[in-house]
Amino acid sequence: MPNFEFNTIRQLIVEPGAASRLHEVVRKFSAERIFLITDPGVSNLRLMEPSIEDLESHGVKVEMFDGVVADPPETIVLDSIVRARRMRAELVVGFGGGSSMDVAKLVAFFAHPHCSQPLQEAYGVGKIEGERLPLVQVPTTAGTGSEVTPISIVTTGETTKSGIVSPILLPDVAVLDAALTVGLPRNMTTATGIDAMVHAIEAYTSKIRKNPMSDMLAKEALRLLVAYIDRVMNNGHDLEARQGMLLGSCLAGQAFANAPVAAVHALAYPLGGHYHIPHGLSNSLVLPTVLRFNAVEAAGLYAELAPIFTREPRSSSCVDDCKRFIESIEALLKRSGLPLRLRDVGVPEFALSALAADAMQQRRLLVNNPRDVTEQDALEIYESVY
Repeated sequence: MPNFEFNTIRQLIVEPGAASRLHEVVRKFSAERIFLITDPGVSNLRLMEPSIEDLESHGVKVEMFDGVVADPPETIVLDSIVRARRMRAELVVGFGGGSSMDVAKLVAFFAHPHCSQPLQEAYGVGKIEGERLPLVQVPTTAGTGSEVTPISIVTTGETTKSGIVSPILLPDVAVLDAALTVGLPRNMTTATGIDAMVHAIEAYTSKIRKNPMSDMLAKEALRLLVAYIDRVMNNGHDLEARQGMLLGSCLAGQAFANAPVAAVHALAYPLGGHYHIPHGLSNSLVLPTVLRFNAVEAAGLYAELAPIFTREPRSSSCVDDCKRFIESIEALLKRSGLPLRLRDVGVPEFALSALAADAMQQRRLLVNNPRDVTEQDALEIYESVY
């Protein structure tokens, strides 16, 4: 039995329609001024309007910032912090995908009236100290798990992604309302679902902080995601399947918040940073090849996950079960219709060396991988996926 710590949020609400009664969630914090953070897509679809109307009808002042973009740069984070301070926000709501929720975490900390720490000094693990404003997260995609993680990813410079990791960033409440996800297009539904699967798989094989709690959550997350992903791909209005995906994503988030992700994410980040490929798609592009690379060390663990994907009992051969596990994931990716090669998403072949060098900067992630990854390994993985 390993020694370990396990941290997660205070409250999880799982119910279609729950976001339209957001005042019931925030009233326990006695907040009268709320800063709500979202993106233009959510804003254009007016997904947050029932929540805002509910809050305002109960006397709560709401200011919305809808300027978040995918892979948010520091400028957007800093702008939202200034706006939250200006309105003297008493509570922050992240409403949207992972980027909106990541920005919300940072606003909750840096907009606190007692915070004087600069954003630039926060990058890394455990670099922030102090208090934050109450934080409620409402995901509108089933993939990132950001609603239950202490991690915020920011684009620093032109292409580099950096993480701020601290238990202080763990939200107070997550509201899983599947009704908010029914309008997602198939490609986004699939890519975010694959992202959630990667979170669970990498948590289950995390080299440093793998533990029984994260293992349990990762397995249940995969069970839900595998059970429902084909249903949501084929019928985006299947509310039961949408709720199952949202819960699976959340459980995977709780798993990797405590047993961090590894090489799949490390190789995916440069693809997003350089070519603005959506994060879930970046993960899916490198996933099968990284699994094969890791199988040298992780075949036994992959074999343990195989029955969830194959829906068949374990065989007497760990190697065969591992092979079936990876083949099942490849079959899912082919069914999904997502691009399978880097060339299909506009990555030029001459850029592979630079991508490999950038991936090596993700030491925070690579130390968790079950097999050591060199720059040459990263290059060969990119080349095999090209």
